[in-house]
Amino acid sequence: MKNSFQLYLRLALGIGFILPVMDRLGMLGLPGEPNVGWGNWSNFVDYTNSLMPYLSRTVANVLGGIASVAEVVFGIQLIIGYKTKYAAIGSGFLTLTFALSMLFFAGYRSPFNYSVFVCSAAAFLLSAIENYKWSLDDKLNN
Repeated sequence: MKNSFQLYLRLALGIGFILPVMDRLGMLGLPGEPNVGWGNWSNFVDYTNSLMPYLSRTVANVLGGIASVAEVVFGIQLIIGYKTKYAAIGSGFLTLTFALSMLFFAGYRSPFNYSVFVCSAAAFLLSAIENYKWSLDDKLNN
């Protein structure tokens, strides 16, 4: 059973990283459409800047880009199970950074409403697993 659970967690976290990036690139629909959070990069940068009001919009844009690249890389790694432990640790710190920024600049309920602390904790827990069945790591180690 635990092998199924780690796979479920890897997929949930991985897809949970990739879909928001697709949203901010406009791949899931236009701003204001159902199930679209940002709909374009500009709306995403506005939100990112609201979580880092001490930075200029230009710096928020760069950091948003770096975070987006990290989300895609970690997402793919988690889905295919490649360097899973490191991807999980990176994911844990990335989402913890999001959660703390949301906590301080969007209100205490925001990171809990979006379960960002849960994602961070889940990623750290995933990093503690010894062996990732049904993963590229498992195939490369056998």
